[in-house]
Amino acid sequence: MNRPLLLLLVGLCFPFAALAADTTGLDSRLLELQRAWAHVNYEVQGDDAQANAFEALEKRAAALVADYPDRAEPLIWDGIILSSQAGAQGGLGALGLVKKARKDYERAIDIDSGALEGSAHTSLGVLYYKVPGWPLGFGSNDKAETQLQQALSINPDGIDPNYFYAQYLVDEKEDYRGALHYLDKAAAATARPQRPLADKGRRDEIRALREQAEAHIGD
Repeated sequence: MNRPLLLLLVGLCFPFAALAADTTGLDSRLLELQRAWAHVNYEVQGDDAQANAFEALEKRAAALVADYPDRAEPLIWDGIILSSQAGAQGGLGALGLVKKARKDYERAIDIDSGALEGSAHTSLGVLYYKVPGWPLGFGSNDKAETQLQQALSINPDGIDPNYFYAQYLVDEKEDYRGALHYLDKAAAATARPQRPLADKGRRDEIRALREQAEAHIGD
């Protein structure tokens, strides 16, 4: 084989090898964030302690966004952590956090709307129905439903899109029977072996929401 052709082949191989290594690094750091978020969300007690822990965790997420500016996944998790911090912190300061989270989700959707099985749509939908509407915030039930249904179209059997759509139906539509349908699907979702704590916490939330919906049906 002549030298120029050999150099060309070597040059082609190196970028692919680097990309594979880079993706592995991203995946491992994302998993670390996911597990750390589950610990803070489900095991750390007290709003102040949670808010502080989420604030520290968001710095790690922001660093991941900076390292992978063209990937949707770090943006999604930065948004999730910001949203969680806002929930723990409360007050007017939380509105600034959720506005940053919304931008993260919108950027992620622009890059890859199907990343993490449509999680940006799920999380953006949750923001739209939990955040106050104008003039205080940007909340909108219509936008919430659009985003949550888009998430379900991408990941119809996932635990999170089904749970959060059920939560939306309970909180905003008072459609308790409809919510039970989506809770059944959420409960039947395939387990995520690398995220046992998140799965346990979500399944506890599914059971609690089911009890709430069934209590209203029984009234």
